Amino acid sequence: MKAVVYQGPRDVAVTDVPDAKIERPTDVLVKVTTTNICGSDLHMYEGRTSFEKGRTFGHENMGEVVEVGQGVEKVKVGDRVVLPFNISCGFCKNCERGLTNYCLTTQPDPSAAGAAYGFAEMGSYGGGQAELLRVPFGDHNALRLGEDAEEKENDYVMLSDIFPTGYHATEMAGVVPGDSVVIAGAGPVGLMAALSATIKGAAKVMVVDRHPDRLALAEQIGAIAIDDSKTDPVQAVLDETMGLGADRGCECVGYQAHDPQGNEDPAATLNMLINSVRFTGGIGTVGVFVPQDPGAKDDLAKQGKAAVDFGLHWFKGQTMGNGQCPVKKYNRQLRDLIAAGKAKPSWIVSHEISLEQAADAYKNFDSRAEGWTKVVIKPGMSSGEKAS
Repeated sequence: MKAVVYQGPRDVAVTDVPDAKIERPTDVLVKVTTTNICGSDLHMYEGRTSFEKGRTFGHENMGEVVEVGQGVEKVKVGDRVVLPFNISCGFCKNCERGLTNYCLTTQPDPSAAGAAYGFAEMGSYGGGQAELLRVPFGDHNALRLGEDAEEKENDYVMLSDIFPTGYHATEMAGVVPGDSVVIAGAGPVGLMAALSATIKGAAKVMVVDRHPDRLALAEQIGAIAIDDSKTDPVQAVLDETMGLGADRGCECVGYQAHDPQGNEDPAATLNMLINSVRFTGGIGTVGVFVPQDPGAKDDLAKQGKAAVDFGLHWFKGQTMGNGQCPVKKYNRQLRDLIAAGKAKPSWIVSHEISLEQAADAYKNFDSRAEGWTKVVIKPGMSSGEKAS
């Protein structure tokens, strides 16, 4: 089968790899119909993780079931399904508590937790930027879709990661109706956090970024765009909240955050939120941070550490939740919002491409080329074009 294979920093290629196949009775085999390029893929693409050469990318996946193992009872051949990026068993201690993002069974390292498709340090599972994908514990992991699965494919594929992840940020921050919310980052996850805060009834949503195309998407759903290359974002939030600060904040950038001058600072977004969220406010952090970052520019960051304004955070009595999203906790109800026409996350999609065009798409998405806000890959397409 064809797949997007990592060959080294900023070097991917579409090559032939062995077909994914059923390996255990509880497996499901899916023909991938849509798979996304995620901002998290860029950390690996840039060589900033331990992702191995020769592995396949892709953790935002959906498709059609073409084969099921003998132990699968619920999922049937022909079902259209979307797959959480978390691979979980459903029966370990963490899964039983709803923490499928930290499954103990599917992570092969006994000192770690959590597994994912095509992701560094989260098992050796193949990614879905390919024609076929093996799904472990298929009855548990595959979320079945309704008759509108093909019609709304670009909406439903967002259930694999970024829509639940954005929602998770608002949950950890504690967003309730009437809140003011500031979001660091107008990438796909930040935009999903803005959508989620709006769905949850936030009175005011502010999104901080410096890319005009992304900020324009935030404005399309009623958010206030704050360009931190033109204004002090903390002061802008204070001005919007009578000097009190936002009730809630969402960190949707991660350890490769940069200041407007292009200097990398892993604490930049965290400190912006600590300074712009009110006393006793909440912050939800879903941007990726890592225990070690050998590619960082200073010794502190190389150790996965950041100069966070913790004293101010403590003084203000703020809370901060963090970590990867347990997708299964949210994907069913978010699916139903899409089905009912109450949410349309595909508004961020800028490009639909074929599998063969993935290498160029990675280059453009990584460079933040204008207009490249979210890329969806259609393995069945013969040629790609910009989505309308």
